[in-house]
Amino acid sequence: MEYVKATEKDLEQISMLVKDTIQEVYPKYYPEEVVDFFGELHCKKNIFEDIKSGFVGVLRDGNMIVGTGCYKDNHITRVYVKKECQGEGYGSYIMQCLENQIRLQYDTVYLDASLPASHLYEKRGYQTIKHKKWNVENGRILVYEIMVKSLSKTSR
Repeated sequence: MEYVKATEKDLEQISMLVKDTIQEVYPKYYPEEVVDFFGELHCKKNIFEDIKSGFVGVLRDGNMIVGTGCYKDNHITRVYVKKECQGEGYGSYIMQCLENQIRLQYDTVYLDASLPASHLYEKRGYQTIKHKKWNVENGRILVYEIMVKSLSKTSR
């Protein structure tokens, strides 16, 4: 396993991984309008802009991209693992890599936690500091949590 900075040539694989994961996992937790919102938020154009800015990493297992992570400053903005690879520790590994990068400049990290991922973040020591909601189409509401974690020099 190797976590490396994404390049523009990784865009198609990252975009498909994120899109497929949203379409396969999120409908179990959210109505269609919220699933569509996530798809638009993490669209190919936004992923491309994040890659160009140097914020995106990919987790490779051999030649295959099995996961991706993204951060800006001390805000983790995107963590996705292929559906068939979930539960294997890849998400935790990506989180550790992101936290290690953020730790170089900040002593805290925060993220917006979707329902499918909030349990992973809690296991990693994140605490909810605020419950938020966002109105999407047709009166549907996305509910999520703002979570934070202190990044001491020894935290894992």
